[in-house]
Amino acid sequence: MKLATTTGGFFQYTNSQPEALKAIARAGYRYADYSFISDHRERTGIYGEDPQGHIARVAETAAELGVQMVQAHAPMGTPLADCDGKLLRDTVASVEACGKWGIDNLVVHAGYAYHLSKEETFQKNREFFLPILYAAEQYGVNILIENFDKMTSPNRYWSDNAPDLLAQIECIDHPLCHAIWDIGHGNLQPMPQAEALQLLGSHVRALHIHDNMGTRDTHMPPFTGTVDMDSVMQGLLAIGYTGYFTYEVGKLTRPVAADTCLAAASLEMRVAAERYWYETGKYVLEAYNCFEE
Repeated sequence: MKLATTTGGFFQYTNSQPEALKAIARAGYRYADYSFISDHRERTGIYGEDPQGHIARVAETAAELGVQMVQAHAPMGTPLADCDGKLLRDTVASVEACGKWGIDNLVVHAGYAYHLSKEETFQKNREFFLPILYAAEQYGVNILIENFDKMTSPNRYWSDNAPDLLAQIECIDHPLCHAIWDIGHGNLQPMPQAEALQLLGSHVRALHIHDNMGTRDTHMPPFTGTVDMDSVMQGLLAIGYTGYFTYEVGKLTRPVAADTCLAAASLEMRVAAERYWYETGKYVLEAYNCFEE
């Protein structure tokens, strides 16, 4: 397996995706996960005034750095409340960008709505995903549904565990519809990660790597929480996973007071931390004889 990290880890420092790629390269990574989330929120990148120019600039930067973009995360929103189709159109735009960049796997979150049963939620998501999958057919891009963090709100349902994620994928029933397994979200569930991964099997095409204490989705660095990394690795090897080991760690610091000057780490701290996580991931993968440069 090869190590990757997300451009989303640099959102607090820059809205420039080329600058994020440069920071990723400085941290020692050769593979990156392109996050459309900030672009979508700020209406920049492919959602700005010059989408084709942005696609060209990102491609040129990645080539100059020797960094390959290997997966991506589509915009976040509320798919089942997308009355005007804007989120759908913006997600399709991210599919097209992935096609032009040669990215094979795009994460698209499923949706939820109040007072829908599990089966109704599956069907509503199928209606949302099929147009995206039809667009993905033009480029051969896999659309990956993620296991959410644990459901805590009453009167609504989402796929936060492996059996339900598999059921959602099977309901959509399209050859380009698969899964991304988020090990931090998986840590909030009672099912061992090895068992969850083996249940999903060949549908697992990508990973999100981060940690937590088993109670909240805090996106902490690996080995700072309770994720059973041995269980994760054993599950990945059992299903013959050969994809990327991709970090999705959140902010380095969290403010405890509004007037503190230490509420956010510096860019240099983030790069240094990402470099350390690279070495951590290398250690994990080498322990299981599956590390690749």
